[in-house]
Amino acid sequence: MTGLTGLSPAVTQKRLQLLKETLPGLSRVGMLRNLASQDRELLWSETESAARTLGLELRALDVRSPDELEAAFDLAARERIQGIVVVRDPLVTTNRQRIAELAAQRRLPAMYASPEFVDVGGLMTYGSNVYEMYRRTAIYVDKILRGAKPADHPVEQAEHFEFVINLKAAKALNLAIPESVFLRATEIIQ
Repeated sequence: MTGLTGLSPAVTQKRLQLLKETLPGLSRVGMLRNLASQDRELLWSETESAARTLGLELRALDVRSPDELEAAFDLAARERIQGIVVVRDPLVTTNRQRIAELAAQRRLPAMYASPEFVDVGGLMTYGSNVYEMYRRTAIYVDKILRGAKPADHPVEQAEHFEFVINLKAAKALNLAIPESVFLRATEIIQ
């Protein structure tokens, strides 16, 4: 078995670190996650560890279907969550427009795991370059089709990461992005 992955504790910690630097008073952060996801426990464990390292209190915002998204954001308001992280998951990604809208309506700054969210109005994303991962996957497939054994190729971590900030979303939240954060962005959406 072989392949590529964009998951790592370092990436999870970087997401929370960037969110905390953007929101200096951040102390309570929510994690929107799909309870039906096979990766939920790993992602929770990584995020919980990163939050603890950064002195943040982490709360779960659990959903199993699109019908539960609004309730998750209502819970965030009741729990006085100041920012959220949204992990990559088919349910979440499919409903990115609604999630970005709910975050904006609730005035919750959010850090997303994939750039599709900032394209629909989300605030920030930090994660692996998905297109680079696809290209590298094709190289793996080519090697295997030419006779290489999958077991001879280790699972590789992503090498290139993108940090995208949506300034329109920041303005709507009346949020000034600190220069130290702004300068690290690989892309700015006006």
